[in-house]
Amino acid sequence: MASKKGTRIIITLECTECRTNPDKRKNGVSRYTTEKNRRNHSGRIEFKKYCPNCNRHTMHKETK
Repeated sequence: MASKKGTRIIITLECTECRTNPDKRKNGVSRYTTEKNRRNHSGRIEFKKYCPNCNRHTMHKETK
């Protein structure tokens, strides 16, 4: 079978406040995986998503 060749790639979103926030509920860093279209979003993506470690909605940025 041929592999899927397209513009969509799988990326990882990581919480930006988990590393610097000392008042978080538990240790660790929140990560989400999603897909993005390179043609529509050529730069790094930022979403506001729920972080279970910080126990609130925080900014999640695309990692390398």
